[in-house]
Amino acid sequence: MSWLRTHTCGELTIENKGKEVVLNGWVSKRRDLGGLIFIDLRDRYGITQIVFDETNSALHSMAEDLRSEYVIGVRGKVINRSDETVNPDMKTGELEVEVSELKVYSKAQTPPFEIKDDLKTNEETRLKYRYLDLRRAELQKNLILRSEVYHTIRNFYHDRKFTEVETPVLMKSTPEGARDYLVPSRVNAGKFFALPQSPQTYKQLLMVSGFDRYFQIVKCFRDEDLRADRQPEFTQVDVEMSFVDEEVIYTEHEALMANIWKDHLGVELKTPFPRMSYDDAMKTYGSDKPDLRFDVEIHDISDDVAESGFKIFNSTVDKGGRVLSITVPGEGSMGRGALDRLTDKVTSETGAAGMIFMKLNEGEITCSVGKFLDDETMKNMAETSGAKEGDLVLILAGPTPDVYKQMGGLRLIIGNQFDLIDRDQTKFLWVTDFPLVEWSKEDLRYHALHHPFTSPKEEDLDKLESDPKSVKARAYDLVLNGNEIGGGSIRIHTPELQQQMFSLLGIDEEEAEEKFGFLLDAFKYGAPPHGGIALGLDRIVMLMSGAGSLRDVIAFPKNQKAQSPMDSSPSEVSEEQLKELHISLRKTANN
Repeated sequence: MSWLRTHTCGELTIENKGKEVVLNGWVSKRRDLGGLIFIDLRDRYGITQIVFDETNSALHSMAEDLRSEYVIGVRGKVINRSDETVNPDMKTGELEVEVSELKVYSKAQTPPFEIKDDLKTNEETRLKYRYLDLRRAELQKNLILRSEVYHTIRNFYHDRKFTEVETPVLMKSTPEGARDYLVPSRVNAGKFFALPQSPQTYKQLLMVSGFDRYFQIVKCFRDEDLRADRQPEFTQVDVEMSFVDEEVIYTEHEALMANIWKDHLGVELKTPFPRMSYDDAMKTYGSDKPDLRFDVEIHDISDDVAESGFKIFNSTVDKGGRVLSITVPGEGSMGRGALDRLTDKVTSETGAAGMIFMKLNEGEITCSVGKFLDDETMKNMAETSGAKEGDLVLILAGPTPDVYKQMGGLRLIIGNQFDLIDRDQTKFLWVTDFPLVEWSKEDLRYHALHHPFTSPKEEDLDKLESDPKSVKARAYDLVLNGNEIGGGSIRIHTPELQQQMFSLLGIDEEEAEEKFGFLLDAFKYGAPPHGGIALGLDRIVMLMSGAGSLRDVIAFPKNQKAQSPMDSSPSEVSEEQLKELHISLRKTANN
């Protein structure tokens, strides 16, 4: 039987001095000074030092056997620490508990790594022993923050008359975007469910059903290659509203972000958030999710070099490409070796063919291709780039839109390398006016930039067939410090326009009926204008907590191979299970 604790390990204060208390927790550290044994007792609330005195020989002997991560309970009296052992960095650092009784609930083997923050153990080991990793205060703090953010979100939406509705986890496969995770049906031989990439069609159906305002904190699944900010299963705050326009979506969710930041970080956000069109974001920052915590912008110097006589510049502009520059303040003295290393990094990480540099030092402009350029051209390049004495100008040339994306990557590289990013700032941004579609060279057809249910802008409807690349979408992304944390749109709500959109994407009537017939049918019975947004909860908590990866804010994440080292999933299943599901595995060279 466990003793019922009177206090947690982070709760005792000077007011508890002299009181008898019961604490339960894990042995964090043990220091044996001979006559005295000190132990840091840890639970998720904090640490309290407990002490065993040799005057109680039996108890002292029991304490000698205690080791790291033993789970124990103690009874004892709260006393002051001696002056030389007071720890001002601990909430309980002025006190300790003089133990009179000890109970060992369970013993522990030596853990594969020390339970502490700033752990250097490789991530694969941490994920294999995730239940130990989660004992660390850093991860517990992240998950507690996540829990509290859930609470704020639910209160926010309930206060605004949103209805929380759970949508199915087993749904129809409608592959658009990432690959679906498929689930075989035992009772319907040869047929499969899919795990939802998002509840998109369901939340639109809820609007058709008249629910008006819906939200859900929901698991979503995408079978895609992973990186630090992706997981195969992730959590969205999913929202849909009827009879709204973009302004309502913006206002509501600026208020939500303001509530979250004030409640949990004590930060007052300034609203409304700034807005920027997709075109401006790409041309100014080379990204549709620009980091505004540093002011470095992209400059188009194509007109300055179009007739420079330098073949690379001339041919790039002649073919419709652009020559772009970016200025690094105060780095005009950078040596050639450092610039060569920077060039290697830029070409390997952005795909740029090469990088040209220009320095402004002692009233003179030097350029890595200066022998092909006259002084007037270099002066114009520097002026257009906004470069001043002592600055470094970096230049990329290439086809559009690739060169803008490459320059966006270069911008982030220099922001990090030269410590230009003010990491104490919180910079929200709405990116708007996205293209409705983009052309896929691989598939030789248009793809929806967001998804096929996004409404085009009304003024562009007449260009859907004649000039689809110029059509703007009623779509928007919410960006925080260079990270997309949410995206949404005003939706198509008539079957005619939805069918026209499917046709543009190369989805014929038969395929549309097969994949989305239920939605098209629903639209025939009166659908309200509607729109919404999906917020990436994992990413929001990651940015709030300062964690380096989504895996540090998810209790049991997958690694970059979409595997769980802890429980060895995904795993093979028995032949009997496969037979029940009417599945046979194709033989490969390895089996």
